Order: sequence, then structure tokens, then C-alpha cells
Amino acid sequence: MRSLFSRLTFAAVAGALAASSALATPTFASEEAVVIPAPATDAQAADGIQTAVIAGGCFWGVQGVYQHTGGVVSAVSGYSGGSKANANYNAVSSGSTGHAEAVEIKYDPKQISYGKILQIYFSVAHDPTQLNRQGPDTGTQYRSEIFATTPEQKKVAEAYIAQLNAAKVYKKPIVTKLGMLQAFYPAEAYHQDYLTLHPNQPYIVYNDLPKIENLKKIFAGNFIEKPTLVNAAKATN
Repeated sequence: MRSLFSRLTFAAVAGALAASSALATPTFASEEAVVIPAPATDAQAADGIQTAVIAGGCFWGVQGVYQHTGGVVSAVSGYSGGSKANANYNAVSSGSTGHAEAVEIKYDPKQISYGKILQIYFSVAHDPTQLNRQGPDTGTQYRSEIFATTPEQKKVAEAYIAQLNAAKVYKKPIVTKLGMLQAFYPAEAYHQDYLTLHPNQPYIVYNDLPKIENLKKIFAGNFIEKPTLVNAAKATN
């Protein structure tokens, strides 16, 4: 389990360690991104805004990645896999609710495909070979999971996982779970836009900002400098 308190404790400790040595140079705890092939099978472009829901560790960083991805009209942090009754941060942090910290992505398929969203997910958003953890965060709430919103999405994701495993692009097998979405529950307001609002917090600096840099480097054609924020979207609706 990693509560908000323990995340902030991690940030404080990391900051103290960095400040304790005048010779210290910035280092990042997040894993190096893996350059992977695009999916051989992709979803057909449809009219209207589509929805994808994914989980891959702390939702702060995953949300931040897709807020910097062109064609994404919103990326909201939340919970999937459990019931509405326990879809709150304190309960989910116990690791006993069935929920994963997830991100709901609304995207324009005329600008970005579902396959590209998955390619970014498997390459820079998280490490799909870590079971029930990502970096410093451990527990089933930090699992790697794709919550397909359509049967076509499920087929595309299944085929892509098989493709990546066959190509042996990772040193270990992919452990990403895959199933149909039952429900998505938005997280509390203080979790939204967290990466943008707290760019100097050591947890963000060590674990999440490298993901944004990797997105910019590896997916330059999909990267947008100005993030698409939840609060900004609410202000225009």
C-alpha cells in the first residue's frame, strides 16, 4: 500500500537526500522507456469521441502522459475494478477494494488511434512487466490493466500484447491484465492535473516527469507542449 502520506514522505526523503550532497546530480527512479513497434492490428477509426481506460501505477504520471498527447480531449484520474461504494482514495489505498488507479482517456480517433494510445501506454506510461507495482508503489491498486470499452478494443489489446511478447521487446513477460470495463469512477479533485500543478515535487520529478520527456522524445509527432487539463475542460463546459 502507498497512501498519499507515504507518497509525500517519499518526496520529502528524496528531496532531503538530494540536498544532502553538494555533488549530487539529478537521477530518476522511473524505468527507461522501451521503443516498441506499433500494433499490427488497430481499431477502425470511428466518428465521435471515443473512450479508453487504462491502469499502470500511480495515476498522476499516467494522466500527465496523456494530457500531453495530441488527439486526447480529456484524461481523468480515477478508479476501476471495484464498486462505487469504495471508489475513494483512502479505501483504494488499502489494496483490498479490487480497484486500480486508472485513467479515463477521451480521444478523437481522427487524430489518434486506440492502437497508438496503447503503444504509448506500453512504451512510456508504465512498465507492463511489473506485477502489482510500478516503481516505488506496490499493491494491486497499482497493477497494469486495460479496461476495454468495446469488444474491438479488447481484440486490439489482446493482439498487441501477443505481438509484443512474441517480439520479445521486454526482458520479462507482459503481466498486463485485460478485461471489459465495468465502471470508471473519477478520483477526488486534488488528484486531477497533479503532475502539472506539482512539477517540483520530488515524487513527480523522480517518477513522472521522465515519462513526459520520453513521450516528447519517442512520440514527437504525438506530443503537445501545453497539457489538456481537467480543470480547464470543466471551465469551458
